[in-house]
Amino acid sequence: MSSYGVIAPGAQNGNLTEVKGLVEKPKVDEAPSHLIVSGRYILRPEVMGLLATQAKGAGGEIQLTHSMAKLIDTQPFHAVTFRGRRLDCGSKLGFVEATLAIALDRPDMGADVRKIAEKLLG
Repeated sequence: MSSYGVIAPGAQNGNLTEVKGLVEKPKVDEAPSHLIVSGRYILRPEVMGLLATQAKGAGGEIQLTHSMAKLIDTQPFHAVTFRGRRLDCGSKLGFVEATLAIALDRPDMGADVRKIAEKLLG
């Protein structure tokens, strides 16, 4: 959890959840839920104006979730629960894992990539 934004959930309707709040990279025991922000957004333009004036937050980065959180009381925010495999390219190791996972899934190279991995692990 401490690597992701986490939502404070409101009402749910199927896979749609109202977002009542956002916390960027909280400690596990301070997270408002187990529902993370995975980096896919449909946003209104107002958030861009807030980003332009925002100070750096967690990790010394400008956090989109801070600007989004400021707008929660003025416009509707919802999250869609994603069911499936999520690959995280936000770290070097995650990028390598994602690259291997996609390569192994590809019909045109999966078998060859598997042979390369087996040879390297040999």
